[in-house]
Amino acid sequence: MTKNTYQFLDNPALLQNTTRFWFIRHAIVNQKDREYLYGTMDVSLCPDHIKQQHRIYQHLANRLPQSTSWFTTSLSRTRDTAKLIQKAGYGQCPIQTDDSFLEQNLGDWQGKAHGTADHYFQYSPHPFWPFCAKEMPPNGETMYDVIKRVGKRLEQLATSHQGQDVIIISHGGAIRAAIAHSLKTPLDSALSLSIVNLSLTVLEKKQNHWRGLTINEYPSL
Repeated sequence: MTKNTYQFLDNPALLQNTTRFWFIRHAIVNQKDREYLYGTMDVSLCPDHIKQQHRIYQHLANRLPQSTSWFTTSLSRTRDTAKLIQKAGYGQCPIQTDDSFLEQNLGDWQGKAHGTADHYFQYSPHPFWPFCAKEMPPNGETMYDVIKRVGKRLEQLATSHQGQDVIIISHGGAIRAAIAHSLKTPLDSALSLSIVNLSLTVLEKKQNHWRGLTINEYPSL
């Protein structure tokens, strides 16, 4: 029988045998890039939204725990988001690159305007994602491939960073994959979750058990 170490109102303190993951989806990208499927393409953040959302960056800088374990992907939109949060009051901290948390690779469909690849689909698209989870874009990957690589890396980090907070600036698809892996949520259900830009999702592993502390947290400033 599993020993319950938590009260009904859970202890916010990080326990020694627990790894806590703080996922933030990157900020909004340029308007022109939002008009097509960009997947793993390197697109820039929107300068107007950076100015408008300055208070969101300040909120995240205060909300996040002090940690030296910051990860982004190799795409500039995640690294620039991390730097903006640190600049907004968190303080400078080394940032590691880890492409296990990349967005879904849409292969040959990347760069196509929304809706123009529909006639190539083998399956009906998901109502809240461009494709069905098992849809394989040519030279790309399915969302099941994403959950496999994200889940594998999460388990590795949960072991190597036990007792620590890990901050990961990532992408909407990868964060949904992390939720699906950790909470054993059917992937189609995880794709129905809203993960807005600059939202916070916190997942925690204690020994062999996962739980979600918050999903798609966004301040009403």
